[in-house]
Amino acid sequence: MAWWPDLEFGWLNGWIPLALLALTDGVLFLIFPRAVVRRLFDRSGWTRRQVVFTVAGKLCALGCLLLLIFTSLKLGSAVFVIGVIVVGLGLTGLVKALVDFRNTPFGEPVARGIYQVSRHPQIVMSSVVILGACIAVGSWAALLLLALARGFSHFGILAEEEVCLRQYGETYRTYMQRVPRYFVIF
Repeated sequence: MAWWPDLEFGWLNGWIPLALLALTDGVLFLIFPRAVVRRLFDRSGWTRRQVVFTVAGKLCALGCLLLLIFTSLKLGSAVFVIGVIVVGLGLTGLVKALVDFRNTPFGEPVARGIYQVSRHPQIVMSSVVILGACIAVGSWAALLLLALARGFSHFGILAEEEVCLRQYGETYRTYMQRVPRYFVIF
């Protein structure tokens, strides 16, 4: 792995795992009912601070994505193989999380399936896919930008939880006490 990668646009760059992530989200969003997709992107009830930190996270994520797009995959190397495995695990978990989200009736907090082991598996699994891409291109700078992006996005996650507490009350509070936010971190 290198700190800063050689940037060049090419067919075998880190954009490939990102395209798989976008394709997975896109296909599922197209086949899901509109109401489910709207619920996924509802930001009502967020404070200005939460929005600002989320935007900062998105800017760091954009930097990470640009590095990935312009960095060659390290084909034939151990980091490439590890990265591909991590991307595959992330995509599998993301599909499971989105299907579990879709199958939860409106008016109930999403707490079934993979949501029994993480309150935010979609975010975690999307991060795992991007982590795999960072590994596959062998870039420490991309990993740092991903970590910063996810650090800032934590405030958006807190905002989502506040909205869920207002909407679902004690049911969601009990869920929060039972299930960790990010799989292993309460």
